[in-house]
Amino acid sequence: MVEPATPSHPQVRQPAYQKLSLIMLGLVAFVYALGQVQPILVPLLFALLLAMLLNPLVNRMTRWRLPRAIAIGVAVLFAMACAFWVSYFILTQAAHFSETLPELRMKLTALGDTMRAWVEQRTPMAPTAVDDALEKAREGGLKEGSKMVGGALLTMGTIFAFAFLLPVFTFLFLLYKRLLLTFVIKLFPDEHRVVVEDVLQGSKGVAQHYLVGLLLEAVILATLNYVGLLIIGLQYALLLAVLAAVLNLIPYLGMLTATLLAVIIALATADANTAFWVLVLYSSVQFVDNNFVVPNVVASRVQINALVSIVVVMIGGALWGIPGMFLAIPLTAICKVVFDRVPALEPFGYVLGSDDGSPKKPSLHARWFGKKGGG
Repeated sequence: MVEPATPSHPQVRQPAYQKLSLIMLGLVAFVYALGQVQPILVPLLFALLLAMLLNPLVNRMTRWRLPRAIAIGVAVLFAMACAFWVSYFILTQAAHFSETLPELRMKLTALGDTMRAWVEQRTPMAPTAVDDALEKAREGGLKEGSKMVGGALLTMGTIFAFAFLLPVFTFLFLLYKRLLLTFVIKLFPDEHRVVVEDVLQGSKGVAQHYLVGLLLEAVILATLNYVGLLIIGLQYALLLAVLAAVLNLIPYLGMLTATLLAVIIALATADANTAFWVLVLYSSVQFVDNNFVVPNVVASRVQINALVSIVVVMIGGALWGIPGMFLAIPLTAICKVVFDRVPALEPFGYVLGSDDGSPKKPSLHARWFGKKGGG
C-alpha cells in the first residue's frame, strides 16, 4: 500500500521514461531467464498440460473405486502407449519409404534438370547463374531443414526429458494435484479465494478443451487427407496424411511444411498434374480446417485473436524452438483467463481476445463438451 505524501515524506513521481526503462529491463531479464531454464521448464509445462488432459480420465477411474495412484498410472501408461504407437507407425512407414529413396533421389535429380532447362529457356539467366541459384537454394534448404530437425526434439537431452521425465512429471502432477492447488490458493488472502479458484478452474477448462480439440482436429485432418490422397492415387498416402496431422500441431508452419513435403513427393513419384491436385487437396483441407474445424472444435474456449496467436507463436519459436511454438497458444490462453479475472489486467485480457462486437453462437465443441471443463 502506498503511503500518502506528507511534508516530511513528499511523494516522488517517477518520470515516464524511467518507468518504461525499468519495464524493458524487466522484460529482457524475464525473456533471458526463460531461455536459460528451457531444459527444465519445457518438460514441466508439457507434463502440466498432459496432466490437465488426463485429469478427467483419472477422476472417472477413481469413481470406479480404483485407487488414485493406480488410476494415475493407468492413465499415464495409456497416454504413453498412444504416443509410442503413433511414433512406431511413423517410423515403420518411413522405413518402407526409405527403401525407395534411391529411386526418389534419381527422380528429384531429373526434376531439377528439367527445372533448370525451363529456367534457361524462359529467362535470360546464364547456365552458370542458374546452377549457382539452384546450388544456393539446395544449401539453404538443407540448412533450414537441419535447423528444423535439430529443433524437433532430436538432442539426447531432450529425448531423455520427453521419454522419461514427461511421464514422471505427469504422474507427480496428478498425484499431488490437491497439494499444489491448495498451495496456490494459500498464496493469496482469503478474500481473493473465490477469484483464485475461478482462475484455476478456468485455466484447467481452457487447457483441457484446447488439447482435446487438437486431438480431434488431428483425427479429422488425417482422415480428410488420407481419403483425398487415395482418390488422387499418390503413394505413401497414409504416411503423408498422418504426418500432416502431426505437423499441424505446430501452429502455422506445420501444415505448410506438410504441404511442401507432399507436393515434392508427388512431383518425384508421379507428375506435375498429380502435384497440382495434391496442392489443391491440402489447400482445401486447410480451408476447411481454418473455417470450420478450428472455430468449432479447437478455438471455442481459446478466444485468442489471430494477430496475438501469430506473435506468441513467433516468440515461442524464438525462445524454445518447436516445443515453444506448440506451448505458446495454450499458455497465452491461460494468461488470458488470469487477465480477465484481475481488474488491473482486464485491458490485456481484452486485447488478447477475439471480441468483434458480434453475438457469440454456441460452438460445436461447446455442445459436445459442455460449458465447463472436466473435473
